[in-house]
Amino acid sequence: MKAVVFHKPKDMRVETVEDPRIEEPRDAILRVTSTAICGSDLHIYNGMVPQPRSMVMGHEFMGIVEEVGSGVTNLKKGDRVVVPFPISCGNCHFCNMQLPTHCENSNHKTYGPEGDVILGKGTGAALFGYTDLYGGYAGGQAEYVRVPYADYGPRKVPDELTDEQVLFLTDIFPTGWSAIDWADLKGGETVVVWGCGPVGVMAMKSAWLQGAKRVIGVDIQPYRMQIAQNSAKAEVINAAEVDAVEVIREMTGGYGADVCVDAVGMEAHRSILDKALNVVQLEKGSMEALEKCLSAVRRGGTVTVVGVYGSPYKFPLYKWFDKSIKLMGGQAWVHRYIDHLISLVQEKKVVLDDIITHTVPLSEASKMYDIFNKKEDNCMKVVLKP
Repeated sequence: MKAVVFHKPKDMRVETVEDPRIEEPRDAILRVTSTAICGSDLHIYNGMVPQPRSMVMGHEFMGIVEEVGSGVTNLKKGDRVVVPFPISCGNCHFCNMQLPTHCENSNHKTYGPEGDVILGKGTGAALFGYTDLYGGYAGGQAEYVRVPYADYGPRKVPDELTDEQVLFLTDIFPTGWSAIDWADLKGGETVVVWGCGPVGVMAMKSAWLQGAKRVIGVDIQPYRMQIAQNSAKAEVINAAEVDAVEVIREMTGGYGADVCVDAVGMEAHRSILDKALNVVQLEKGSMEALEKCLSAVRRGGTVTVVGVYGSPYKFPLYKWFDKSIKLMGGQAWVHRYIDHLISLVQEKKVVLDDIITHTVPLSEASKMYDIFNKKEDNCMKVVLKP
């Protein structure tokens, strides 16, 4: 089959690999009909998250069931499904707590209680196509994919919904939803989202759905801010032109936002000096977006983090302590939310496909990785068709 294969940073190729096969009773084989490039994939593409060997990429995918193992009774050949990006067993200690990204059975290589991504020591549940640190499973940017624990993860898709309408239930919509759910809105809050990329826009849409009174997006790319305005009905601040923190305080009577969401993570824009300091301090990327969130949130407010971080940083602990900030972050609990989110799409309470800017054959994936990474051609979200 054809698949998108990572070889080394900036070297992503579409090539022929071995077809997946049933390996465990709870497996299914999926013929992929749609898949997408995620901002998290760029962390591997840019070498921010290390991957020493070649692997098939992709954790946002859906398709048609081709074959199921003997332990899968809720799916059959021909079913059309969407698949959460975490690989979770559904019956371990943490899955029973509805914490699927902490499943103790899917990541046999590096799972443990430590949570040390740098040393590859004690990371969380496995993720599709997301390095050996997270299980080393082949991803879904391919013609076919093996889905472990297929009796728990995949959800059947209503016939009336197109691939594009539901594809982002795999990751970016549940991730945006998590960012707001973790903030526990009571209604009437001002929510500021740092980053108007795909996850940021989904967090903005989720903020409205969960009761926010005001939603503001912060970015430095005009085309992304325009999409945030059109797709998520957000006010926007161009952080390349103004001090976004000061503007947020002016907009909120001097207090700051009730909730700030970091949807940027470690690949925030950096100056040449910042990059030099990274080398000196043995850091990858930057925590500037998180620092801005901690500054812009009001005293007693909440900061949630869904942008990926894979390096230790000097954390402004004093600011967190002095301001009594509630802080929560991590990978999205897709399995906990997905059934409700499917119903929101089905009931037309939210639209997800209006952020797609490029739909291309799988064969063009290498080119699209480069365009997406360089933020060229107003590229917001790429859908690949195997």
